[in-house]
Amino acid sequence: MMKTILAAAAASLLLQFSPVAAQAATLVANISIGKQTMTVSENGFVKYRWKVSTARNGYVTPTGSWRAKWLSRDHRSRKYDNAPMPFAVFFNGGYAVHATFDLKRLGRPASHGCVRLHPDNAAQFFSLTRQAGLANTRVVITR
Repeated sequence: MMKTILAAAAASLLLQFSPVAAQAATLVANISIGKQTMTVSENGFVKYRWKVSTARNGYVTPTGSWRAKWLSRDHRSRKYDNAPMPFAVFFNGGYAVHATFDLKRLGRPASHGCVRLHPDNAAQFFSLTRQAGLANTRVVITR
């Protein structure tokens, strides 16, 4: 009798929490400033590892963890001479993960603080963020 009650309680708990697990944050971009890489995980599984460029000398890429705030497919920087920032995923004020056309500098610091990606990779991350939703996308930046 006790086993039946415990089994029923366990089943009830599993059913109660399974929809929550499905709706939890699903997309995480882990950016390493030291390695100049971005590792994208979806539902806990690594899907991509890409070269990035973060802040060059005199500028800062902030470290921390943020929820994605807004998307801009064809963004232009108001701060830096209308510079193109395609497929921008903004996460902290004016900081974003976005495409660059300066491909030869990927893998080393070159930006004013944003996280730059190859255009194909930026488009992929932008699409994944749109699919997962802003509330379910995290950008984590470490040294």
